[in-house]
Amino acid sequence: MKTRTVGEVMTSEVVEARPETSFKDVARLLDGHRISGLPVVDHDDKVLGVISETDLIHRQAFRADHGRERRFRMPALRRAARAAATKATAMTAEELMSTPAITVHPEQRVADAARVMERHHIERLPVVDEEDRLIGIATRRDLLRVFLRTDDEIRQEVVAQVLTQAMLLPPQSMFVSVNDGVVTLEGRLERRSDIPLTIRLTWRVDGVVGVMNSLTFRIDDTRPPENHPSHRIDHRWLPER
Repeated sequence: MKTRTVGEVMTSEVVEARPETSFKDVARLLDGHRISGLPVVDHDDKVLGVISETDLIHRQAFRADHGRERRFRMPALRRAARAAATKATAMTAEELMSTPAITVHPEQRVADAARVMERHHIERLPVVDEEDRLIGIATRRDLLRVFLRTDDEIRQEVVAQVLTQAMLLPPQSMFVSVNDGVVTLEGRLERRSDIPLTIRLTWRVDGVVGVMNSLTFRIDDTRPPENHPSHRIDHRWLPER
């Protein structure tokens, strides 16, 4: 089944910084291009780190508060304070960036990239090739494009890719409707075990935000076969050897 990949939705023209790019030039890049973050790459285009507007704000906030004396008793707080102090004096992109950079490859699924963003609480993912060179960037906005598909596009893919190709069902044997990305499946399948598989495959279609299951089945193949008397061997009647 075809699913949208990161390479299909990423932005190929990336605004980037070099390690020696000054703090002010980073701020100008973010403001001039109206973006909230950018990757930092070396002269071989390999990603070293990422800078977000939050990094710049934290730097300025820390400097504004630098005159106050603070004591951090817990080790974790002391480490955080040292890291913040380092960024507070950052003059270049290399000193300001967050490392290591979390990256993705263009062949990865959009859904997988979205999970990475959610897990790490980040807004963008540099996209790298097999040699870890920067080839694009995927933002939350890029990934959200898959949910802008029309209901008719989603329905056509469910019928063609899920029912006909994956489940080998004639299209007229099932009724599929889509409303605001929510797919309703109605019809009768041969085996009960086919129902969860059909639902999982439907969820994988780009743009699907929900699945309503109204499927029935002819054979319940999830229950163990009944022990019919003719299939049992009563050892009491076995001949002695």
